[in-house]
Amino acid sequence: MSYFRSLRNDIRACYAHDPAAVSLLEILLAYPGFQARQWHRIAHTLHKWRIPLLPRLISHWSRFWTGIEIHPGATLGEGVFIDHGMGVVIGETSIVGDNCVLYQGVSLGGTSLQRTKRHPTLGKSVVVGAGAQVIGNITIGDNSKIGAGSVVINSVPVNATVVGVPGRVVAIRNPDTDTLEKLPDPVWERLECLDKRVSKLEGDREQGE
Repeated sequence: MSYFRSLRNDIRACYAHDPAAVSLLEILLAYPGFQARQWHRIAHTLHKWRIPLLPRLISHWSRFWTGIEIHPGATLGEGVFIDHGMGVVIGETSIVGDNCVLYQGVSLGGTSLQRTKRHPTLGKSVVVGAGAQVIGNITIGDNSKIGAGSVVINSVPVNATVVGVPGRVVAIRNPDTDTLEKLPDPVWERLECLDKRVSKLEGDREQGE
């Protein structure tokens, strides 16, 4: 795909995911996620050509101006949108699929010091909420949503909604009917049982007094 077609896809993504985007000039000059994406295209290309040092310098310069750190080795698909962007970190072996959305403070991090695939793979149209941490060589299925502040360390199926620390699947969207099927949450159920038990014990104590 040509650079200009990819550029158009990035611009369309800004309009599609941010109702505050009102003009092309504003996107070009005042959207750090868009700018970081363009710098990364250059750095990634040089990285694939095995040009030493320069890709990392471009990545470093981009981080200085945008607050977004994308390693030149990371692979980003078409129409990826980084909203606000400050504090976003995308590691070297990360793969981000087409039309993904990442909000501020997101980290796609690694858990190994080996020179191998150690960062996450995001499928198509994945949304990662603000401050979420997706860690390790795991796969996040297409159309999944990661809740803000979640810490995800295990692979996630397609069409899933994940929340919590550690992240757990709480719902699966049925793409045929566009409805959510909520899954049992054993942790929450256990907490509810404990809360009821504490309330009962406090009630018994008050009656005894």
